[in-house]
Amino acid sequence: MLFSSILFIFYFLPAVLLLYFACRFSTRLQNVVLLFASLIFYAWGEPRFVIIMISSILFNYVCGLLINATLKNKTWSKIALIFTIVGNIGNLFVFKYLDFVIKNINYGAHAHIPLPDIVLPLGISFFTFHSLSYIIDVYRGTVKVQKNLIYLALYIAIFPALIAGPIVRYNTIANQLLERTETWRKFSIGCCRFVTGLGKKVLIANNMAIVADRIFAMSADSSIPLLLAWLGAIAYTFQIFFDFSAYSDMAIGLGLMFGYEFEENFNYPYLSKSISEFWRRWHISLGTWFRDYVYFPLGGSRVGSTDRLVWNLFIVWMLTGIWHGAEWTFVVWGFINFVCITSEKLFQFEQIQNINFIKHVYALFVIVIGWVIFRANNLQAAGKYIGSMFGSGGFWSDTAFMFVKEFAVFFIIALILCAPVARRVNRIVVDNDYPALSIAVTILYPVVILSLFVLSVTYLVKGSYNPFIYFQF
Repeated sequence: MLFSSILFIFYFLPAVLLLYFACRFSTRLQNVVLLFASLIFYAWGEPRFVIIMISSILFNYVCGLLINATLKNKTWSKIALIFTIVGNIGNLFVFKYLDFVIKNINYGAHAHIPLPDIVLPLGISFFTFHSLSYIIDVYRGTVKVQKNLIYLALYIAIFPALIAGPIVRYNTIANQLLERTETWRKFSIGCCRFVTGLGKKVLIANNMAIVADRIFAMSADSSIPLLLAWLGAIAYTFQIFFDFSAYSDMAIGLGLMFGYEFEENFNYPYLSKSISEFWRRWHISLGTWFRDYVYFPLGGSRVGSTDRLVWNLFIVWMLTGIWHGAEWTFVVWGFINFVCITSEKLFQFEQIQNINFIKHVYALFVIVIGWVIFRANNLQAAGKYIGSMFGSGGFWSDTAFMFVKEFAVFFIIALILCAPVARRVNRIVVDNDYPALSIAVTILYPVVILSLFVLSVTYLVKGSYNPFIYFQF
């Protein structure tokens, strides 16, 4: 079930909200309502996958209790931790990477091992990282073990963040599971945030997807001209940002409607002047997860050895690439990020002054090339497309101008919204930083939000193209 669907917006969400607020007298009962709603949400498309979800919840619940019971004995608690991590990663490996590994064994060893053709459960990477966050924090003693199965299940399965994040850390939500406050102010802000995300997804990401998908399909058949290749790469650069950040906006908005406060996941990443900065702004919850649970335990940057620092960064970025998908394109994409970030750290690139424009151009160039590799079906297709971007298929393209003419409005809006326009509007409306404009904007803001909602729903009713990139993760 997509957030950007008529079924979710007009049937599922209103029903859950009614039940939830009808139980406002009891936080425990509200948690039960949210848990069952989350399981129904997850089971809607593929009911059998909910068994995997429930099994994961039970496994981590029992293992959490076991780790907590053995905390005074470091040897046994470490054994319990390793067992739990192996269980979670093993589950992820079987469903996400087993086919990929067998394919490569068959290719490298000329073997003929049959492929199991396992279907990837939705959101398995996200709920696995939710579980690992909880387990590791219990082992570290930074959070108390959750003895209430319903509460732990809700944390792992909560539907706003279930399919595509943000990755909610247990220590950020533990207290909210027990006690939170629903207010009309939170609810209204949540609704506005949801509608904003819906508009970004339906109006911008989906239209950018039409351009990107058509051009990448053309590239699969034959070499395409330089102008067309760059247009497709830019369209995908916009698509993946507005697709994923829109989902995060909708998830954060939904959380606020139910009284939960999730952390931000994007901070205008295309304004970055380095790849290091880009990853501090893009998919923030994933970056901080790898930082706190992989990079810092390896020693981080305080290892006293350049070789060790490079090794730590290599591990983190290979895992980041592999986390995104079972294909060599993701490994290469992760390696490119590793090379850039390592070089930036070693040469103190971010400390260089007075070349901000050059730094920004460099960052955007690497980001766009990276997204082409990320989008390609395989390395051969990626190499062919990048070759077209540098003129292997000629320069001029009437088709590129046709796309620009047809989708110019969406490209312009996408470009504008990559800057902090919404943040500045919010300062006017919420923080009242500009009193002279505040009254006018306060009156117009609800009209704009309502118009955006109606327009987005109109597109959905029309049955417009509505893919979602991060479902594959």
